[in-house]
Amino acid sequence: MIIIQIAGGLGNQMQQYALYRKLLSLGKDVKLDLSWFSKDIQKNMLAPRSFELPLFVNLPYEEATKEEIDHFLKRGVVSRFVGKVFRKLHIWASENPKVFVETKMYHPEIFDMDDMYITGYFACQKYYGDIMNELKELFSFPPHSDPDLETRNKTIITKMESAPSVSVHIRRGDYLSPENVEILGNIATKEYYDSAMNYFLEKDPNTHFYIFTSDHEFAYENYGDESRYTIVDWNTGKDSLQDLRLMSHCKGNICANSTFSFWGARLNKRPDMEVVRTATMRNNQKCDPDIMHDYWKGWLLVDNKGQFV
Repeated sequence: MIIIQIAGGLGNQMQQYALYRKLLSLGKDVKLDLSWFSKDIQKNMLAPRSFELPLFVNLPYEEATKEEIDHFLKRGVVSRFVGKVFRKLHIWASENPKVFVETKMYHPEIFDMDDMYITGYFACQKYYGDIMNELKELFSFPPHSDPDLETRNKTIITKMESAPSVSVHIRRGDYLSPENVEILGNIATKEYYDSAMNYFLEKDPNTHFYIFTSDHEFAYENYGDESRYTIVDWNTGKDSLQDLRLMSHCKGNICANSTFSFWGARLNKRPDMEVVRTATMRNNQKCDPDIMHDYWKGWLLVDNKGQFV
């Protein structure tokens, strides 16, 4: 049996689930460990999270039992480490041959594993790019909880599909905090967004951009021209999932260095879709263009200076 830990925000949970589906497609016996979302662990988190995969309609998964998890982990040990963003768990796991912790962008050896507990974020497109059509069907969106806003979303979708449209995801908020800016800041820069938008405008000057961000004040200060931009600011709370739904209907997607916007692009079913993402995810990640284009086939890469790589 293989057990995959589900942890983090929605985008990360979707990636871990995508790896789960990939391993199932290879005939593996795979289950999910959801214990990271227990009250005992979340009460010590700076940014508490909840298990959000059930927000999708009838998403199938099998949860591992306590006994199955204990086959790999001693519960007392893991409860001390599991909330530490894998750092201490990694140190401990180095002494446990039944635990595998992600340490780089892509680990092809995962596909040959059996009898293993696996933990990581698994953002790399190469893990599950070949089953993306299956994932697009599995991640089925519910309607908005507010009927009026559901009507509004449907109206926006019609506009997105009937005219040149590009989603733009801007991640600010926690990325600007002192503990995160050094590792995550200065990647999706103004130069990055300007270059990505100009790429689409050169293809079609009538392109309309849909801005997705939690920092609505920033969006209105910088993208207030309604003839060129629409700021999507009404999908909040558990209905934030609806932003992914809208992104997936655009002809183009401009991603932040954020797994949330990656999924807005991944779930895009349009045959003419084009995706732009940051050349790196973190400041401690080097960009080798050959490797990145292999790991993210078909995606356009732009660095923080606005250069395509």
